[in-house]
This record gives sequence, C-alpha cells and structure tokens, in this order.
Amino acid sequence: MPQASRDIQRRIKSVKNTKKITKAMELVSAAKMRKAVSRVLATRSYSDLVWDTVLHLVKKLDTDKHLFFQEPKEVKKVAVIIISTNRGLCGSFNATLVNKVTESIKLHHPDVIDTDVITCGTKGRDEIRRRKINLIADFHKEDITASSEDIRPISHMITKDFVAKKYDKIFVAYTDFMSSLKQVPHVKQLLPIVPEIDERLGHINHEKDQVDKISVDNFAEFVFEPGMENVLDAFLPRLVEVQIYQAVLESEASEHSARMFAMRNATDAAGDMIDELTLAYNQARQASITGEIAEIAAGSAALE
Repeated sequence: MPQASRDIQRRIKSVKNTKKITKAMELVSAAKMRKAVSRVLATRSYSDLVWDTVLHLVKKLDTDKHLFFQEPKEVKKVAVIIISTNRGLCGSFNATLVNKVTESIKLHHPDVIDTDVITCGTKGRDEIRRRKINLIADFHKEDITASSEDIRPISHMITKDFVAKKYDKIFVAYTDFMSSLKQVPHVKQLLPIVPEIDERLGHINHEKDQVDKISVDNFAEFVFEPGMENVLDAFLPRLVEVQIYQAVLESEASEHSARMFAMRNATDAAGDMIDELTLAYNQARQASITGEIAEIAAGSAALE
C-alpha cells in the first residue's frame, strides 16, 4: 500500500477517536445543562419576588436616605463581578463576556478612572489577566452551584466595600440564559439599587411555568419591627446575595448549553472530515490499483 494511503488511514483513525471524545463531552454537557436549567428555572420565581418586594417598598417608603439607594454625584471608581467558566471548549463564551464588560463601562461611564474586577471562574480570571485589567479577587466556582452559601463571600465583600464607599457603583457581568440555543452576555448594576429600572435576571418568559404568580401588590402594608432602617439593613444585603446567586445559575445554564452545542458542532465536523478522508483514501487506493494493472499489462505486452 502506498505511503499516502497509509497516512490517510492514520488520519481517519485519529479523527474517529476525536469524534468519540467530542460525542462523550456533548452527552456530559447535555446532562449538566438539564440539571442547571432546572435549578435556574426553580429559583427565578424567588428572585423575581424579592425584586418585586423592593419595588413595592420604594413606592411606600422614603428609601433615599438609605446608602444602598443613593446614586453617587460622580462615578470615579467601579467594581465588576465577572461570572465565567472553569473550563473551555464552549466557543467564545468568556471572551464575549469580557468584551461586553469593557464596552459597557466605556459606553455608560466613560469618566471612570479605575475599574476593579472580581472573578468567579478560572477562564474569566485568565482573560482579565491577559488583558491586564486590575484583578483584585478571584473566587472558586463549581460546575453546578449547590446553594447561595457558595457565593456569600462575594456578596459580603462587595457590600462591605460599598458601605465603606470604596466604590461608587458595583456591577455583575454574567451570561443570561434565554434558551438552550441563545445565551446573551449582560451587565447588571447591583449597587446602588435602581428600582426605576425593572431589570430582572433571566429574561425568558417563564410565567407559564408558574401555577400561581405571586404579586406583592396584593399584600397588606408592611409593618417593620424593630424599625425600617434595621429591616432594610438586613434585607438589602440579602437582595444583593440573591441577585449574585441567580446570575451564577444563569451563567451555569448558559455555559453548559454553549458547550453542548460546541461539542455537537465538533462531532458533526469530525463526521464530515471522516467522509472527505474516506473519499480521498478510496481515490488513492483506486489510483494505486489502476497503476498496478497498467504495469502488469505493460509487462505482459513487452514479453509478447
């Protein structure tokens, strides 16, 4: 067998092995995606209800005196929490998110002198370091976040820094899970809280998944014990924590969806490459056989 045919055979074998790997990774990502999507859909109702409660409080009370609602007169320094992935093989997932952060800061706050970044996910951390952006903290991230306690250190850190007036504004950057086919990078302002912008995490219309949609407008007037300020001091940090937790869940569902389709595309591409290599191998083999037959015919003619 000619050397070219043997090279093509080795290439076909290599691509087939790669196809098996990408197919296995697709199945693993699909299983993780189903788990992540079920968790994000289950928590959206709670996240929306907490936000609705804040909107209702703003209508009934004078919250301008609370630090968490006070808009700064001048924005000079901001912090951004970037929720990325720990693994690659999910396309431009992380690079697109970091691009969204830089574009958003330049567009909405062009006068910002300094931007500090807090990462949750190793790929986002590596991308921030590569772009030489000021990274002040990096937190460990699981593939599937079990509970809000896992992100509580991030929440405590940013609320403490905001109360100390280290930052004028704090944002969270994550990838919003629209569907298994569509994920959109998004930057949401966490602090100060802006009730005028009814910006919820997870834009997918999921009311059909709720049997009874709860509305805080149907509640009676709020009664604060021991007092409004004490209640808000306990409630608003919890709101920030819920928002970060929901952003992490949205990002995880988006990550596994993106990786599943990336591996599916890789598997399909490997199949197409195998078909092309098989055709090339058959053509080379046929040419080799034709050449051998021509040599035999020529030798026979020479003997006659």
